[in-house]
Amino acid sequence: MGDGAGRWGRRTVLRRTALLAGGVALGAAGTTQTTWIADRRLPIAGGPASATLGNRYQQVGTGTVEVAWGVRTAERLLALTFDDGPLPQWTPMVLDTLEKYEVPATFFMVGARARKHADLVRGRLSRHEVGNHSWIHHDLARMDAHTAYDDLRRSHDAIAEATGVVPGLLRPPWGHLGGAVLHAAAQLDYRLVLWTLQMVEGEFPHDPAGHARRIVADVQPGTILLGHDVGTEQRLVALRGLPDMITGLRARGYTFVTVSQLLRHGAVV
Repeated sequence: MGDGAGRWGRRTVLRRTALLAGGVALGAAGTTQTTWIADRRLPIAGGPASATLGNRYQQVGTGTVEVAWGVRTAERLLALTFDDGPLPQWTPMVLDTLEKYEVPATFFMVGARARKHADLVRGRLSRHEVGNHSWIHHDLARMDAHTAYDDLRRSHDAIAEATGVVPGLLRPPWGHLGGAVLHAAAQLDYRLVLWTLQMVEGEFPHDPAGHARRIVADVQPGTILLGHDVGTEQRLVALRGLPDMITGLRARGYTFVTVSQLLRHGAVV
């Protein structure tokens, strides 16, 4: 390189380095400012993302919310759960099978359906428990805190009236959690319950026995197993295979319990 424009003196290098550093700092500040402005468009408190409601005292029951996917235990226990009901044809089929095999389960009910079809479950839940699955199966994680609470409160009351049992568990639709859901769950003193393993009806079209074998093989101690007593024709694969699933799991030494019973037997995961 020659002695001309290609060579930078010490002063030139320092000046250009300072300008570059200043530009980087300005860019970072601009990015931070832009992000702050974008975030300010969301409700700071009370919106879907926030688990707080304003700056007054938070009325949240016991003040804690526990989320369970399953439990860690050496005992061969599992909890069978059904979402989205009750509806005719489906829910009675499930209850008939559970009654025949003396299996307890936990039903996460949609409040509007529980109110409309209370006759399907009234008097048939002595060995089972119920949980709240929202009023009409809308996404609670998109609702603000007031709307989420009103939805769950309405469903809570409808389920209690229809079944004679006050729900103490919540499973939000699709397992979607948001700050408003947590806040509403705390207000209602709910434990949040998701799942460890889900039935996979779509992988076994017209093969109830094959689906049952898959679930029996995949269950581990402390599993919360998700099924549905509502849905498309495809989901009937799991319900028709329910007897094989029950007998297969019992052959592996498993005992069926409700979710609340399971949560008392191990560390929540």
